[in-house]
Amino acid sequence: MATSVLLKLLAMGLIVALGWGAARLRWLGPGDVARTLSNAAFYLFVPALLFRTSSRMDFSAMPWSALAVFFLPAWALMLAVVVWNQRRVAHASPAAPGVRAMTACFGNSVQLGIPLAASVLGEAGLAIHLTIVSLHALTLLTLMTAQVELALARDRARQGLADGHLGRLLRDTARATVIHPVVLPIIMGLLVNASGIGVPSLIDELLIQLGQAVVPLCLVLIGVSLNQYGFVFTGRGMAALVVVKLLVMPAVVLVVGHWVFGLEALPLTVVVMAAALPSGSNPLLFAQRYKVLEAETTSAITVSTLTFVLTAPLWLAVMAWVVGA
Repeated sequence: MATSVLLKLLAMGLIVALGWGAARLRWLGPGDVARTLSNAAFYLFVPALLFRTSSRMDFSAMPWSALAVFFLPAWALMLAVVVWNQRRVAHASPAAPGVRAMTACFGNSVQLGIPLAASVLGEAGLAIHLTIVSLHALTLLTLMTAQVELALARDRARQGLADGHLGRLLRDTARATVIHPVVLPIIMGLLVNASGIGVPSLIDELLIQLGQAVVPLCLVLIGVSLNQYGFVFTGRGMAALVVVKLLVMPAVVLVVGHWVFGLEALPLTVVVMAAALPSGSNPLLFAQRYKVLEAETTSAITVSTLTFVLTAPLWLAVMAWVVGA
């Protein structure tokens, strides 16, 4: 694997370690520091990044076949993980299956994906990867937010805390999904994009400054969460999430892309390597948002990131063989 990617992994590990050390030494103060940092990311920094991304997307330049090869399997796999975990973790919270689906399918497409594409796949590969990045959080977070909010609405109806009529459930779910710190800025950004008005320079600079804080803040949050919740190896549950993210998801994307869509060469390699990325930090924000499986999610992110050092060369070798065959 390229030296720049290894250096990126090392730098990320050091930032996580700094977050862990700062929390261990109580430099960040008393109380639930992980929750405070998560709220800051979820309500301030991530919305700014998502709004700016969605407001600047160029839909006419999208490589739609490559995007379909990545996102169709990702959506299907996320829903499969939700269904598989209904009887396993739903007792902890109706949101738990959705949190596991995020951990198993939402990759680190920015902090690791961009340097990997730039250093290994070249400028053309980076261009395709960036189109995936532009839709990655927008679609996967929206899908899982809707699923979790519907599950929560159904749970409230079973407890007699809400009207159980299907129409009302769907209406309440739609409202909770749209009025959400992730989905609402996406919708607003798309509306600005469609209007052609553009974002004023001052507001755009504000969004840039806020968006740039997302990556280091989320890495520090992982370190703080590791200190707060500890490293929890939950056996098959956590291991399965790592296996799905690093091995199953890229394998499914490869099969669908090569043998169903007929994608070849560089575009196929880009989408498979994007699918092979370790779990990103957004699943932890998701777990923090719904207050469930925080320790498992933190540990799965850490393990998948460390294991990626071994699985990335494996997938690059597989793609070299498939493309060259």
